[in-house]
Amino acid sequence: MSEALARPLVESFFIDYLPRQRGASRHTVRAYRDALKLLFEFVARRRGRQVASLELGDLDADAVAGFLDHIETTRSNAAVTRNCRRAALRSFFKHLMRNDPTRSLQYMRVLAIPSKKARQRPATYLEADDVRAILAEPDRRTADGWRDYALLLFLDNCGARVSEVTGVMWADLQLAPPRQVRLRGKGRKERLVPLWRETAGALHRLRGMAERADQHHVFVNRHGHPLTRDGVAYILHKYVSALAAEKRPTLAHKRITPHVLRHSCAVALLQSGTDITVIRDYLGHASVATTGRYLATNLQMKRDALDTFWEHAGIEPAQAKPWKPQPNLLAFLQSL
Repeated sequence: MSEALARPLVESFFIDYLPRQRGASRHTVRAYRDALKLLFEFVARRRGRQVASLELGDLDADAVAGFLDHIETTRSNAAVTRNCRRAALRSFFKHLMRNDPTRSLQYMRVLAIPSKKARQRPATYLEADDVRAILAEPDRRTADGWRDYALLLFLDNCGARVSEVTGVMWADLQLAPPRQVRLRGKGRKERLVPLWRETAGALHRLRGMAERADQHHVFVNRHGHPLTRDGVAYILHKYVSALAAEKRPTLAHKRITPHVLRHSCAVALLQSGTDITVIRDYLGHASVATTGRYLATNLQMKRDALDTFWEHAGIEPAQAKPWKPQPNLLAFLQSL
């Protein structure tokens, strides 16, 4: 890649455009960095050169389309991940087009690469009985057990993303009425979420158990460091596995992650009759369309709607005679 031309454009994209002009978060910058790094390495292998010797002319539509196919077939990325990588690359190529108009046609062809239709699967969620069973698993007589209980209760209460939970500080909490927490979501968006009395009580006791007075994060490991995403997932998996092995074997057939508790919170709010726009704000969704997927997920609400429809339809069960195929019909079907 031409040192005089390409490196300043890459640097300006990450140092000036994303953080200063777009106000992108650190997570967004890292995600875009990973996408470009994978693209550069793929194109370099394809051209048989080092990354440092690539030129902007090498980043054409064929190379980008090949890269998107590569991460799906070779790296086994789902269509959703492919589209996320494409979005990151589109932002970069728009930056190139603004600053390198001589290759604008090349960049426009890259921008014309369409997104891939991704199959949207119903969100996995837990019923209230399963959530209560998981919350009953931690041994609250120990410090680690109480932390785990407070963590799981917080996830269920707030429907928070893992990144929001690991980033919660004691300064973000108000444990006296009105009990609430300030969560920092995607795109540096902040929202206030109310806390149950039980959640506030569990967090109040957890604070009293803190070994260090200068501990800022709410959920920490035994070394006093903030829990990571993997740490939260490990804690949840530990209790789900124990529960599935002894009391609820049906849980063994589900892949239960912290995000499943977020889905469970959304479905519980929906079942309680909460307006979908309120759920959108509660969960911090950018669009009500994202929240709307839970309408398609909740099977019980579909059953209730079907039962109500049947009752109002006033249709009586028909006492029909069982149908028997006639020989000539069977002969017709056999001839097909």
